[in-house]
Amino acid sequence: MAQKLSATAARMKAVRDLRAALTPRRSALKADSQKKRRKAKKNGKDLAGLDYDHKDGEFKTVEANRGNDGEGTKNEGTA
Repeated sequence: MAQKLSATAARMKAVRDLRAALTPRRSALKADSQKKRRKAKKNGKDLAGLDYDHKDGEFKTVEANRGNDGEGTKNEGTA
């Protein structure tokens, strides 16, 4: 379900989200995911509905690949 934001807040969020998506780290993670996905598809793996989880190093459902495996992201850290 989409967030219920005012038009101004939605525009500001779009700018923030784009700035975050274009950082060098995010660009590298996206490129790595694409590379792993292409390789897995070439090897015959069915990836419908799956995303690559960089933390666990495997493909997971979109739902399972959010929120630090059910622990939330508040104490996840970047170490």
